[in-house]
Amino acid sequence: QVQLLESGGGLVQAGGSLRLSCAASGRTCRSVGMGWFRQAPGYEREVAAAISGGGGSTNYADSVRGRFTISRDNSKKTVYLQMNDLKPEDTAVYSCAAAYRPATVVTGPRAEEYTYWGQGTQVTVSS
Repeated sequence: QVQLLESGGGLVQAGGSLRLSCAASGRTCRSVGMGWFRQAPGYEREVAAAISGGGGSTNYADSVRGRFTISRDNSKKTVYLQMNDLKPEDTAVYSCAAAYRPATVVTGPRAEEYTYWGQGTQVTVSS
């Protein structure tokens, strides 16, 4: 079992930055791939970024590539999502998710590929 707790959401103006954190507890190890998903009202949940258990491989949605950076500190059991140059269309509830995978593998973009989920944190970007 893995428990996940997100923090760092809030209200920011367009062009600003936020850093989200996802603290993991329970049976965590290098074989836990992590992802950040987001869901805006009226839209389907979509993956924003994902990272392998070892941290060496990452994937990004086209809409955030170049603006968002996913990283992890396995010694702190925490995954981060640094979000720069935020846009109003980035407004959503952001949730982290985890899945057991080999340490070098990035979990795929579909939500059903992940086993464990956090409660989410709201990010609101004003224009």
